[in-house]
Parts: sequence; C-alpha cells; structure tokens
Amino acid sequence: MELLGDILAKSPELKKRLKAAAPLTRPQEKFIEVATVIRMTPGDAEAAFMARELVQCTLPHSDPGAAAAWVRRNRNFTLAIKPGSNIEGKSFGYPYGIIPRLLLFWMTTEAVRRKSRRLELGHSLASFMREVGLDPSRGGKRSDARRLQDQMRRLFRATISFDLKIEEPYRSGEGWLDMQVAPEGMLWWDVKQPEQGTLWGSWIELGEKFYKAITAAPVPVDMRVLRAIKRSPLALDLYAWTTWRVFRLQKPAFIPWEGLMKQMGGEYDRADNFVQKAKAALRKIRAVYPALKLNYVKGGLMLHPSPTSIAPAAPKALEAQRK
Repeated sequence: MELLGDILAKSPELKKRLKAAAPLTRPQEKFIEVATVIRMTPGDAEAAFMARELVQCTLPHSDPGAAAAWVRRNRNFTLAIKPGSNIEGKSFGYPYGIIPRLLLFWMTTEAVRRKSRRLELGHSLASFMREVGLDPSRGGKRSDARRLQDQMRRLFRATISFDLKIEEPYRSGEGWLDMQVAPEGMLWWDVKQPEQGTLWGSWIELGEKFYKAITAAPVPVDMRVLRAIKRSPLALDLYAWTTWRVFRLQKPAFIPWEGLMKQMGGEYDRADNFVQKAKAALRKIRAVYPALKLNYVKGGLMLHPSPTSIAPAAPKALEAQRK
C-alpha cells in the first residue's frame, strides 16, 4: 500500500501545490495516509462495536463538574448518568471526553466477542488503546496512563439510566432501566514502573443489565476510523451515529441541527457554534468513511441510505439493528 510520501514522490506537481497551500503537519499527513488506505482497501476493515443506546445519546464532551446528574435527550429517549462514589462518599466524577468513549468501544467489542460479563483488562485493553494510538504504559501526570486510570474509575463506577416516554392513542407510559456499569472489579496500577504490571491482573464484571443492553444490538464500526478521529469526542459520536442511522434508512431523512445538538454530548451555547464544529467533524468522517452520503440543507442535513462503515461481517448484529 502506498503511503502519502510515496504518492507525493510520484506526483511532484501535487506535492508542489500542497506545499504552496500550507505545510502539512505530521498528524495531518497521518490522517491523509489513513484515509487513503481506507478508500483503497475497504475490505480490510477492523471490526469494533458500540452499544446502540450510547450511539443515540452520548457521554459528556467536557467535565460536568458537581452536577447532580447529566442528561441527554433524543426525542422520547433519554440517557442519564450519575457518578459513582467511593466508600467514604466522595464522587469519582463523570466520565467525559475521548477516553471513556474508547473504553465503551472496547467494552462492547469484548463483550460481543467473548460473550462474557467478565472482562480482563490487561493484555486486551492495553492492546486496544495502543491500536487507537494511546499508550497505557507511559507514566507521568498528564500521561495516557494517568488519564486512563482516572476515566476508568469514572466510567466503571457510574450508573447509566435509559428512560423512554411512550405515547399511544388512549394512554401514555414510561419505561426505565437503571444500570451499574461494572459493580465488581479489580484494578492494579504501578505508576513508578508503568511497564511492570500496569493493568495486568485487572478485571471488571459488567452489570447484568448493562451487559445485556450493550450486546443486544451493537453497532459495528471500523477501528481504522477510530484511530483517525480519536482526538475529537464529537467526531467519534457522529461517526458511530451516522453508520447506525444510515443503515436503517429506506429513504433520505432530514436531521435538524437543533435536534442533533441536543443528543450529542457537547454543551454548546449557540447552535451556530455546534453547526460549525459538526461540519468540521463530518468532513473528517467523510474522508475516512467515503460511502457515507449526506448533504447540507437549510436548518440541518439530509442523510441518505448508505452502506455501513464496515462490511456486514457480523450479520446477526447488523440484522438486530434493523429491529
């Protein structure tokens, strides 16, 4: 497979035009390389999964702080998160940002593949984090290892609730599901010698209800895309949401910006601010998910029936999404 450097070497004119426009940073070069590989080898997708409910409504992008609960709504469906606390009652805080999203991709993928509530964190999680470009073995106050440790506690000890409002001709109702993410577990850390045993021997056991929820109809995604867009929580959210949404479409669907803003995990003070950031994220997504068909219209975007980001290698999981 030709990388960006090989392509530019064979096309001096293209190289000259790119340099004249603006010098590419190394992250930009890597993104272009990944996008090129995905476009040229669509059959080499690396499967991962995300829970359907966590695609419809997403986690916070930034830290909600001391709020009593964090809520996101998508029509009649509501996601609420309550932080867990230690034995002395001190809150672990809310899971937010990039790392808990990547953890949820890993947790769902492992649960689907292994068909088990007990997940071993050592080799499997370390490998996953490295595959998406993070280093769980490097120490330091702002290291990936420290951030991973903090976000693990926040996510594993949280309670996630799904609420559903039901309206019928002669009656109305409501349904709910309150779930501990991982009510049992053991985490081992060695911050002084991070390579010596970090994560090894660590495990979690997913709550039974949470396990059933995330494995009932998982959304398949491409690990290569996660690697390319991992620096943006909004891009991760929109990527999983678009591949889930277009798969279920029978005809083009209008998605208003206002509704999309409410269900995504960010806190935006103005709609135009969200639209700007969403369009930037969607530009990156379309570069690494070229089969995605959408266009912008007044007040929102039009999604068109499209192939999923990953080939249907898991037909049962894909079929479950249709229901």
